[in-house]
Parts: sequence; structure tokens; C-alpha cells
Amino acid sequence: MVSSALPSKRKSQPENRAATARPAQLLAWYDRHRRRLPWRAPAGQRSDPYRVWLSEIMLQQTTVKAVGPYFEKFLARWPDVSALGSAELDDVLRMWAGLGYYSRARNLHACAVTVLREHGGVFPDTEEGLRKLPGIGPYTAAAIAAIAFDRLTMPVDGNIERVVSRLFAVEEALPQAKPQIQALAATLLGPARAGDSAQAMMDLGATICTPKKPACSLCPFNADCAARERGDQDTFPRKAAKKTGTLRRGAAFVVVRGDELLVRSRPAKG
Repeated sequence: MVSSALPSKRKSQPENRAATARPAQLLAWYDRHRRRLPWRAPAGQRSDPYRVWLSEIMLQQTTVKAVGPYFEKFLARWPDVSALGSAELDDVLRMWAGLGYYSRARNLHACAVTVLREHGGVFPDTEEGLRKLPGIGPYTAAAIAAIAFDRLTMPVDGNIERVVSRLFAVEEALPQAKPQIQALAATLLGPARAGDSAQAMMDLGATICTPKKPACSLCPFNADCAARERGDQDTFPRKAAKKTGTLRRGAAFVVVRGDELLVRSRPAKG
């Protein structure tokens, strides 16, 4: 009985030590390699919830490189949520022009108006409170709660999904694997510095654990990454086969009156 139990005990001890060490390894790597971003607070300083929220909305389905100039323009024009909440929607849409996915701009303005009118210009400091605001879903609420308010939560975006799925070799395909990945990502949180941990994971996925040819030798988790040990890290995260889309047809019209081109604004939805 004793001898048969020993192998599993020996095996579990290194795994437990690795799991305990990961949050500290992650933060140590971040302290050395953190990216300098216009919305990110300097080391040791508290993040501005407005800047965090504005950047997270802009970064949805857009790259850091594309967002930078827009973020600076918005901040110069509307330096806080009260200023943005007092702005006209048309002005916000004009400033947003070129960034795409204009529903984000409408939600951005609606959220600022709500924070100004219903919360006195102060963002709620919990995930639950943030999720009640227009345009803020589970990921964005977790990101703001962690980064701006240091709430002990780990937001999971595409970068973090990739890091976690490789680190633990998650075989289940996305999107079904999302709950498992979320639970595993939470194990990378230490007792403090939740915001830094979240941003560290974002940076790790963006700069080291990239979709193709990840720089595994530079990763703080390379010693116990399950996918790297197997040598198939490029195959994670697993993804379900794409379904063939349905062909849809439509018609577009251009109306000209003399030298004038007639334009009608699209509906807010649809």
C-alpha cells in the first residue's frame, strides 16, 4: 500500500511547486519586460479607470498600434469621463472615424453618459457594477476591475487564451474550452497585484506566446509548459472547424441630385 502511493506523491510535489511559483514568475517577468503603453500607469502608480476603460473599448477587435493615436486624440479632447459624457454623439463618431466597428463608439458614449448621470462621473469598482454599463461585457468588466481597481480577477482575451491553453495543454476546442481556460487562468493570480498579473498575461501573449513561432525560450513558464514539453505548442489553442457561412445577397443604391450625393445615416442597430 505504501509503495504504490509513493510514485503519485512524488509526481504531485513538482506540479504543486510549479503552480505555486507561477504567479511570482509572471510578475517578475512583467517587472522586467512590461510594455510602455499610453493608457498604462507607470510601475507602482494606480491606474486611471477612465484610461483603462477607454483603451479596452478601443482595443476590441483592433490592434495596439492602430489604437494609440486615437486614444491620444480622445484623451486630449475629452480628458475624463464627465467630459466625454457631456459630448455630442456626432462629435464622438467623427473622432472615431477610421477605427471601425462604430457600435463601439456609440456604446462608448452611452457608457460615459451613464457613468456621469447615474454614478456621478465615477466608475463602479466591481465586475458586477461594471457589467451593468452599456458596452461592457464579461471580459471588459474583468479587465477594468483588475487593472483599475486591483480586484482579484483574471480577464481572458485571445492572447491569454493562447497562453493558458499552451501552458496546460487544453485539448478541448474553443469556444467550448472557455470555462476551463478561465478557471486555469485564475490560478495564475497571486494574493496581490491582480492588475499587473492581468497586464503581464496580455503582454506575454502579445510579445512572447504569439500565434506562430512563439519565443518559448524567453517565456517565464517555459520550464513547465505542457505544450512546449510535447513540442506541439503551435497547435494550441484547439479550435473547432469553421462552419460554412450562408450566402446572403443585398442591394445598395447611390442617389445623386445634381452635384449632390444624398446620404442617410444607418440605424444604430442592424
